[in-house]
Amino acid sequence: MTRGFVIMAQGDDYVKCANALKASIKRVMPKANVTIVTTEMLPYGDQAPNTNWKLQNDWQVYESSPYDETIKLEADMYIPRNIDHWWEVLSHQDVVVSSSIRNFKQEISDVRMYRRFIDDNNLPDAYNAITYFKKSDTAKHFFDIVKDVFENWNEYKAMLKCNPQEIATTDWAYSIACHIIGIEKTMLPTFTEMSMIHMKQYINGTATENWTDTFVYECLPNQIRVQTIPQQYPFHYHIKNFCDKIIESIK
Repeated sequence: MTRGFVIMAQGDDYVKCANALKASIKRVMPKANVTIVTTEMLPYGDQAPNTNWKLQNDWQVYESSPYDETIKLEADMYIPRNIDHWWEVLSHQDVVVSSSIRNFKQEISDVRMYRRFIDDNNLPDAYNAITYFKKSDTAKHFFDIVKDVFENWNEYKAMLKCNPQEIATTDWAYSIACHIIGIEKTMLPTFTEMSMIHMKQYINGTATENWTDTFVYECLPNQIRVQTIPQQYPFHYHIKNFCDKIIESIK
C-alpha cells in the first residue's frame, strides 16, 4: 500500500510554490512520498488552455496520483509539523475533504464572507486544499462529479442559488460532489486536525488581502510565526511570492 502527497501545479508561480511545499513536507517527514503534477503530466491534457487559473484540471488528480492513498494539497501551502498520523485516521474512508479552516491564531474560523455560495445552497462546507482519497470506486465517482461540474457549470448554476456570473471554483465543485455522494462518505468533521490556516483578509482581520503588508511574521528554518504565534497547522499563505521566504528559510 503506497501513500503520498500530490500537489497540482500548473504555471510557473504554482510550480515554485509546489517546490516550496515539497521542501516543507520533506523537512518534517523526510521519508514522505511527494509528487508534483505539472501541466505536461496531466493524463487528459490541459482543460483550461486560455486561463492561468487551472481549476478545471483538478479532477485529473485522481489518475495523476501514483499512490494507493493520496493527500492532495494546494500548492501555496506550508506544512509545519509531522502529520504522518493522519493516514491512519483518514484511511477508514475512501474520500475525506477538509471541512474547516483556522485563522492565524489557530482558532477554527466561523467567517462566512467567502462561503455565500455554500450557505445559500445549503451545501457541505468543503475546502479542497486538503483532500484525502484512496483508489476506489467512491473516489473515482467523486472526481467524475467534480469533472462534470466544471464541464456543465451553466446547467448546475440553473439549479442553484447564485449570481448568474458565478464562476465554478474547486471548492464549489467539491462541495457539490460531497453533497451528491453524501457527507458521511466524503467528510470527517470530528477530525478537526485536518484543517488549515487560511490567510485571507476577512478570516484574519487584515486591511487588505495581502496579510504580509499588515502582520509581523518570521519565516524560520523550523517554523513560521505570525504576530509571534507559531503556525501549527498546514499554512495556506495565499500570497504566492511568500514561497520565496519559505524556500530561503529551508535552505
